[in-house]
Amino acid sequence: MLTDAPLLPDTGEPGFGLYVHWPFCAAKCPYCDFNSHVRHQPVDQPRFAAAFLKEMDAMRALSGPKTVTSIFMGGGTPSLMDPQTVEAILDGIAARWHVPAGIEVTMEANPSSVEAERFRGYRAAGVNRVSLGVQALNDRDLKFLGRLHDVADALKAIRLARDIFPRMSFDLIYARPGQTVEAWERELNEAVSYAVDHLSLYQLTIEEGTPFYGLHKAGKLIVPDGDQSAELYEATQQITEGFGMPAYEVSNHAKPGAESRHNLTYWRYGDYAGIGPGAHGRLTTGGSKLATATERKPEAWLDLVEANGHGMVDEEMLDREAQSDELLLMGLRLREGIDLARWSALSGRELDPAREEFLLGHGFLERLGNSRIRCTPSGMLILDSVVADLAS
Repeated sequence: MLTDAPLLPDTGEPGFGLYVHWPFCAAKCPYCDFNSHVRHQPVDQPRFAAAFLKEMDAMRALSGPKTVTSIFMGGGTPSLMDPQTVEAILDGIAARWHVPAGIEVTMEANPSSVEAERFRGYRAAGVNRVSLGVQALNDRDLKFLGRLHDVADALKAIRLARDIFPRMSFDLIYARPGQTVEAWERELNEAVSYAVDHLSLYQLTIEEGTPFYGLHKAGKLIVPDGDQSAELYEATQQITEGFGMPAYEVSNHAKPGAESRHNLTYWRYGDYAGIGPGAHGRLTTGGSKLATATERKPEAWLDLVEANGHGMVDEEMLDREAQSDELLLMGLRLREGIDLARWSALSGRELDPAREEFLLGHGFLERLGNSRIRCTPSGMLILDSVVADLAS
């Protein structure tokens, strides 16, 4: 793959993305409900790479010929892959779909698994954007979050990423137990000074099935309440806006033009093929949208792919109502909002005037001309309720 072409401009279209899931981690974080697995023996990377390529064949048969607009390697911890594995995956994508020079190719990485030689290998393979799971900029909270790196590791990884990749982002989690607005403001100001052009800033959520869920249910882990969370969210918006990195999505902030192209494909309700254990996809086929999901357990997925050519365990043709609901749910996360004509074409109806007027009147929703709607900052705080009201 070409690695040095300038980034193609964002056309505003949903695009077609490829998501590749590497399911392995060095350790499982106590807040994480992602499909990630710890293995104490070396992973057979050539075998998994071959299975990724085989599943690509099945996804190519479903998608038909497409031009890829973004590739994202997530996990798990993709930076545990050898550069040769990454190269094989990217070459496999380019052999099956049209991959123009200059598309965004992102890899997630954890600071604890970052090495300069690996990073240079990923860059040579075709990765041009890295997303670092920093999560906090103080050692006490990193330990609480179960991270294997400390702040020194994080800063080293950020410096390396800035030197080697044209584009870089990193994640932070806020609304941590005992975190004050003042402490978060200091941490976020520090983070913005390190960022190149993009930050992902997530409020800590307690997900069922995680160790944090049990602690929270037992009253041993107290997170900020609704009012405190709102204050933290508002401080986040003010600081990032002040540094020229406004929110273009609920939790994602970027300088203009530096938005994550791959994530925009999700939020604009574009098509994407999901490859690897536990990957989800949305593919338009025969005029309908097919939702796909693969087996979550890595070794079980591997066996399925080797036996059947793919690891898909769930395929569902989404009806128009389901598609229009997903378009609302994803699109209203964006600052650009949604195109009303597209939503109406999918749903077969117009927005309920009374519901829209109620949300407009209370300042939760706003019109952008006659063709688009979006949530206001107040509406973003109750996004699920806004979506539910409009969809019903």
